[in-house]
Amino acid sequence: MSALTYTLCAITALACAVLLLRAFSRSRQRLLLWSGLCFAGLFISNVLLVADRLFLPDQDLATLRLCVTLVSLLPLLYGLVWEDD
Repeated sequence: MSALTYTLCAITALACAVLLLRAFSRSRQRLLLWSGLCFAGLFISNVLLVADRLFLPDQDLATLRLCVTLVSLLPLLYGLVWEDD
């Protein structure tokens, strides 16, 4: 059951990233770009979670996952703080 939950979370993050980046390509509103990049990074983090829990149970990828999550949140933080619209 947990494999399904992890996979659905990754698919949801990917769908959000695709939809946000497609909306950015149409409207050129930069906050959509930063949000799309954030969700793309969260997708990678979720894929690492699936790999960590299901395919590599002997290895601990928690530090790598947290670093990827932190880096993926930085574009959104930048967009929320520094972008003027």
